[in-house]
Amino acid sequence: MCTLKMLPPFQQFLTLTEWYVIPLIWLPVVGWFILKSIRMDLTIPQVTLFMAFGIFIWTLLEYTLHRFLFHIKTKSYWGNTIHYLIHGCHHKHPMDGLRLVFPPAATAILLLPVWNLMNFLATPSTAPAMFGGGLLGYVIYDITHYYLHHGQPTSEVPKGLKKYHLNHHFRIQDRGFGITSPLWDKAFGTLPPLKLAKKNR
Repeated sequence: MCTLKMLPPFQQFLTLTEWYVIPLIWLPVVGWFILKSIRMDLTIPQVTLFMAFGIFIWTLLEYTLHRFLFHIKTKSYWGNTIHYLIHGCHHKHPMDGLRLVFPPAATAILLLPVWNLMNFLATPSTAPAMFGGGLLGYVIYDITHYYLHHGQPTSEVPKGLKKYHLNHHFRIQDRGFGITSPLWDKAFGTLPPLKLAKKNR
């Protein structure tokens, strides 16, 4: 269990999240944004297309956050403390099931600039579908992350993702930042070395 003695009990509580809370809270929000685009006369195929684009944007955001924020190098006391709260604790205690998904309160804060970005990039009718797709991508990411730590996959794709992610945790932490896919690791040259990947098989 990851203990954070420097935090008051209430703040510690805010960092603890059961995996099922994520779809329970955010899937209705996804549905609401999709309905918003439909009510502005977007067809189902159009909504599906913009949702897919939103999911694609999320995959890049997933990679970027993991690589450049979660693995940022810090030197100050407060920098180290914040980094530990955001991600360091997870690497120190990777099987702590209550800190494998992002707390909803923190997610809600981060969603505001993302929503503003979507509004800037898209039209009033397409922005909700894109945002809903991005939020759906986030839900898939968080559930996948939990499953890669605690699930026992039997088919090849999830088994490969689990090996890929555990390789990031236990062998080479400055590679393999993708969770739901190695797509952006391939694009940006952060795939783990082939020899390490083979040892994990």
